[in-house]
This record gives sequence, C-alpha cells and structure tokens, in this order.
Amino acid sequence: MRVLVVEDEAPLAEAVARGLRREGMAVDVAFTGDDGHEKATVTRYDVVVLDRDLPGMPGDELCREIVHSGELTRVLMLTASGTVSDRVEGLSLGADDYLAKPFAFPELVARVRALGRRATPATPPVLVAGDVELDPAKRIVTRAGAPVELTRKEFGVLEVLLAAKGAVVSSEELLERVWDENADPFTTTVRVTVMTLRKKLGEPGLIETVVGSGYRVPGAGPAGDSGSLER
Repeated sequence: MRVLVVEDEAPLAEAVARGLRREGMAVDVAFTGDDGHEKATVTRYDVVVLDRDLPGMPGDELCREIVHSGELTRVLMLTASGTVSDRVEGLSLGADDYLAKPFAFPELVARVRALGRRATPATPPVLVAGDVELDPAKRIVTRAGAPVELTRKEFGVLEVLLAAKGAVVSSEELLERVWDENADPFTTTVRVTVMTLRKKLGEPGLIETVVGSGYRVPGAGPAGDSGSLER
C-alpha cells in the first residue's frame, strides 16, 4: 500500500511514517500543502493522511484537489479539533474519514488499512500459486504448508505479483507499489529483491522473468481457483 502523510509538524509526520512503514506500507511525507499537492499529482497513492492546518495550500483545498482528480485515492483527514461540526465539514469536503488529534496509533493504522482496501480492487483473503499461499491479512507466506520467512519488501513484491493473476508486472510498477519515493529507480533494488525472494521460495521456481517487461507468476489467483503453475 502506498501512503502519503501531509503534516507540518515534522516530528509527528516522521513518527507516523515510521510506524506505517513498520506495518509494511510504502510511505512518503510532505510538510506543506504545496509539497503534498505536487507529490499527489505525480504519484497515485492509495491513502493520503492529511492535516487540515497546513502552510501553503490549505488542507481543505488539497482534499478537494485529490477528490476532484478522479483517482481512487482515499483521504484520512487529521485535525486538532474533533467537534461534530468539524468532522461534518471535513467529510463534506470529500474526505473519506476523519481523525482528531491526539489519536491512538493502532486506530490510525486500522483506519488507513480500511481505506486502502477501498482504494484498490478487492483482494482475495488468500492468494495462491501452486503450493504457495500468501495471506495478506496475517502477513504469512507458506509453501507446501511450511512457513517462508520474508522481509517486508519481499512480501510486498510477492503480494503484487500474485494479485496480478499471471499478468506481467514491470520493475517500475513494483518499485512504485512496494517502495517509497526515496528508492532510486536506477538501482538494482527490484532485481535483487526478486532474486532473494526466489531463493527463499525454493524449487520449483515460481517467478518468471519476462525479458524487457518485468515479472510474472503463472497460475496465480485467489484460493479456490483452478489455475495452477504451468512450467
């Protein structure tokens, strides 16, 4: 899941970003409304965590811009005031959810995850390819019933590939969906991650390289599908 945190209180913004990254999300940070607008214009985020009181472009205006863009991006609005009238006003701007400061971090995570599910096509509870199963909710991967220990990035890459249901996924798309803006698009990050992922998954090989295009997992799909790997 790709998340943008737009918050002018730097310590709070960085703390939220670190926490969400620990939850396996790719997180970018903006400290002004203008910077947030620029990032939201060039990158498709699943969720924007947006403070209402921002320097530069106000949070309310940025919310309207995101809503009117036509993207599926969901907006979680933050504010120091949690009165009913403030919540109603924030939601009337097009925000999908509203959270007053101070807030409990587990609640923020739960709300971001819920909005993220609404920002993307429905994902099956368990993704399967051959004898490999990935449970997005439990963050568990098994092969032939045995657990496979993956890093957050390896898990993210495998989840995107399995969710593609056999379609080719480019390195650029993997970089955008699994990493954040600090990732260098000219590095071998994706290739190295796929290489270590292949080693951990073992034989027979699961991930195919499509030269010049990206990677695919043949036969991937929801649990219960009849598709299977064909090598």
